[in-house]
Amino acid sequence: MTTATLDPVLLVPTRLGGLALPNRLAMAPMTRNRADADGVPGDLMAAYYAQRATAGLIIAEAATPNAVGLTYPNIPAIYAPAHVSGWRRVTGAVREAGGRMFLQLQHGGRIGHPDNSGLHPVAPSPVPLPDTVHTPVGPQAAVVPREMTLDDLRATVADFADAARNAVEAGFEGVEVHSANGYLLHQFLSRRTNHRTDAYGGTVANRIRFTVEVTRAVAAAIGPERVGVRISPGITANAMREDDIDDVYPALVSALAEISPAYLHIVHADPGQPLFHTLRELWPATLIANPKLPDVTTEHVVHEAGHLLDAGADLVALGRPFLANPDLIERLRTGEPLNPVQDQHLMYVGGATGYIDYPTLDTVRRPARSR
Repeated sequence: MTTATLDPVLLVPTRLGGLALPNRLAMAPMTRNRADADGVPGDLMAAYYAQRATAGLIIAEAATPNAVGLTYPNIPAIYAPAHVSGWRRVTGAVREAGGRMFLQLQHGGRIGHPDNSGLHPVAPSPVPLPDTVHTPVGPQAAVVPREMTLDDLRATVADFADAARNAVEAGFEGVEVHSANGYLLHQFLSRRTNHRTDAYGGTVANRIRFTVEVTRAVAAAIGPERVGVRISPGITANAMREDDIDDVYPALVSALAEISPAYLHIVHADPGQPLFHTLRELWPATLIANPKLPDVTTEHVVHEAGHLLDAGADLVALGRPFLANPDLIERLRTGEPLNPVQDQHLMYVGGATGYIDYPTLDTVRRPARSR
């Protein structure tokens, strides 16, 4: 057993709007590419999430709100009746295991390919991803996306709202609007990917407009208490570059606060940066902070989670620790060592291996059956 001791406050029950949570540790959304080819979640996904139902809150992996927003093969969706039915099996399994779930809504924007969606990707501006995109036949060069028209923007806002309604129908407690990690909404925030000269480009007020409009529409569709928003100031995932985060994110967070979502989720939150404290001061509701972990060990998780809590976070969202440890809460509570991620490749492809076969403390401690 390790000597690391989890801050007991992280294991104290709390509330997220009207939702009671048994602890302050959330499972962060992580793409796992285990849906079927049409984006329908199956029994494997239900088993995976049910195994991790002791998390205070599960934020399920990104689901696309429309066909053109699809990123990679085997990504789940939430725009058709079959998607709703598939996700209902997942939320039912999690609820039966005592858990609670939000669903992340993500449009890929320029992160997509016609061989994945059957459609040409759209984005704020015709600025291609300077990288390859994984497709059913392997990595392919990204295509130049089509610049979204005003009609496209209005339709996409409506698709997010419809997807939120579908998520609630599927049994989710709420949804997380994904405006992070280089996907469509994040692409509008950066001057590097947004070259527009209309009301959605140029000034900070214009570049934050689309995220605000999507969030407002989603909140109107299902109630703001069922809505969260994820941001990632300065994150370079998917070749993103931002050179004015100290201007963009205070303006965005202030505008979002007027809509009164249940939470704000900051990726790779760093209490050592003044921007984190600025956003904490501006945000009146629950703040979920996701640390950038140097390693998936009990010591690192305990240290970073406690650091974020001390800096003003209300919940701490963990990704890889939950991926590799279905019983993460118990391991952190008792100071037991954590499973490492088995295989980085299996994070994003495959079946049960590297997905639902991680050992729990019960299986490790179970005595061998005598012959």
